[in-house]
Amino acid sequence: MEKTIIKDKYNRPLRDLRISVIDRCNFRCQYCMPADQFGDDFEFLPKSALLTYEEIDRIAKVFVSLGVEKIRLTGGEPLLRRDLPILVEKLSSIEGLKDIALTTNGVLLPKLAEALRTAGLKRVNVSLDTLNDELFGQINGRGVGTKPVLDGIEAAKQAGLGVKINMVVKKGLNDSEIIPMADFCKNNGLELRFIEYMDVGSSNGWKMDDVITKKQIYEILKEHYKLESLNPTYFGEVAKLYNYNDTNVNVGFISSVSESFCNSCTRSRLSANGQLFTCLFNGNGHDIRNIMRNGATDEELLERITGIWNERSDRYSDERTEETAKHRKKIEMSYIGG
Repeated sequence: MEKTIIKDKYNRPLRDLRISVIDRCNFRCQYCMPADQFGDDFEFLPKSALLTYEEIDRIAKVFVSLGVEKIRLTGGEPLLRRDLPILVEKLSSIEGLKDIALTTNGVLLPKLAEALRTAGLKRVNVSLDTLNDELFGQINGRGVGTKPVLDGIEAAKQAGLGVKINMVVKKGLNDSEIIPMADFCKNNGLELRFIEYMDVGSSNGWKMDDVITKKQIYEILKEHYKLESLNPTYFGEVAKLYNYNDTNVNVGFISSVSESFCNSCTRSRLSANGQLFTCLFNGNGHDIRNIMRNGATDEELLERITGIWNERSDRYSDERTEETAKHRKKIEMSYIGG
């Protein structure tokens, strides 16, 4: 398809597409899929509701024709989706797509990292909120220690994948782990992303008092390291990056609570069952799957997606209050990824 750049009501272009390939996960992390809400009897999506790889490939091609340059695969835990390298290989062949990445808890990377890299995957972001085994088991809700994740990180590095670490920081839970995590990542050449605890979905009991802000984390780091601020490398870059002065390793902050970046957000999100969301915090999805399954042509899909993006006016993080966090309808992170 010929490429057309589309923009929303705030003149923000469509550049990034996050695709959730599955709503299931082998962890029950407190800020995403708390075990008391996602118990053994929880009804996940049936296989028939999930987008097939052929459907994902078709939709992705339309998005790329509208300006998308980067695709990130998410979940749930995306590595639970059977034969995921097949999807990666399909996506990597799309002309005009510059980057394919994946967000994972890392546990299954020892089995899949090599195949994913061969298929065309370039990078992984691995979620790891502490190096303390007991605390990590508490956070992931399954009692799993850090070794499977650390093994996954090493497997990704050995396969030649770029690796970044995501750490969600929650006050009173793992804020004491900020420096140990920074030391570990700095010493191992891994870029660490500190993520402010966010009010994604309605099941994690989010309160503003639980947030450790980017500024607070930065002040903690500054007591131990010399940091140099780096300029954004492209419009819409989410993380604010710094460099440890004595290394070539960076550390970043994703601060959607305390320092929102709505004005430069270029992301759209496709849920595992084919609903298009224009904001991480918007509970109103737009059905793409059924339109496609009911016989829509590629041109009709293009017109549908263009219309949705042209009408986009999301600025949730700019407008967030304690009340909106409690009462606004939001989709769970497990359906659309982070």
